[in-house]
Amino acid sequence: MKLGLDISGGDFAPRANVLGAILALEQLPEDVELVLIGREDEIMPILKEKGVVSERISVVNAPDIITMEDHPTRAIPQKPNSSISVGFELLAHKKIDSFASTGNTGAMLVGSIYKVNAIPGVIRPCITSVLPIVGGKNSIILDVGANADCKPDVLYQFASLGSLYAKNVMNIENPRVGLLNIGEEEGKGNLLTQSAFKLMKDSDDFNFIGNIEGRDLFNGKADVVVCDGFTGNIVLKQAEGIYSIAKDLGIKDSYFERFNYENYGGTPILGVNSDVIIGHGISNDIAVKNMMCLAYDVASSELTKKIKEAFT
Repeated sequence: MKLGLDISGGDFAPRANVLGAILALEQLPEDVELVLIGREDEIMPILKEKGVVSERISVVNAPDIITMEDHPTRAIPQKPNSSISVGFELLAHKKIDSFASTGNTGAMLVGSIYKVNAIPGVIRPCITSVLPIVGGKNSIILDVGANADCKPDVLYQFASLGSLYAKNVMNIENPRVGLLNIGEEEGKGNLLTQSAFKLMKDSDDFNFIGNIEGRDLFNGKADVVVCDGFTGNIVLKQAEGIYSIAKDLGIKDSYFERFNYENYGGTPILGVNSDVIIGHGISNDIAVKNMMCLAYDVASSELTKKIKEAFT
């Protein structure tokens, strides 16, 4: 298995990404190779400094960088030699089995849709985030920012995608799917959630348990929480804020520590034809390591193949 990593993306590139790759190599199985995509003249000195010489690491030179300020739609065609563009070319031609980046999220989404394409039948690919549950387990929420505006059938598909992810990657046998709403009753919510509820309540595609409220996000009532990307992104940033406040107040608690993004590394884009992982722009070496471990878990689970089968 070959896992591609964008070395030039993120606030602490290239050093944090190269160091994260080295850490990941120590945890991943021996048959996993890492393909580092970025400026070779920046990557090689870091590998040399750390004394890393391994047949499990290769470098693909990509001299250009898509920055956080670049327009996502224009960046990929305008910068074909960038690390993100080169990474998607390798992925599209099956020279790598997955591609991960902590760089421009918009460019990663655009590249996923236009370079490797959405799975036939998937209306809109989406991204997820982990919700730490009191007691030690995790649930997921989707979408968390890829689709600010959604229609009811899109939320229905999010439920299917999230359920498949929870079952195959998180190993939850029969994931409970909840629709995030302002009340538990069927008639609550806006036109979107009311219509989505009607579509989801009799579904055989997933285990729908009904509406859940914001107070249920961290108590494990649902394994998969479905919402539009606007709402989900607010929830995600609120969770990050909780962790920041706890840290600033000097609160040392094992539960609040699980809100640290470093623990999860990244999130897959669900609904595209290959495994694409997006990491946080402020990722350090620990976060990059965990992102690559997630990339391995997603690839090993054959999640993309199972999504294709479900939507065929």
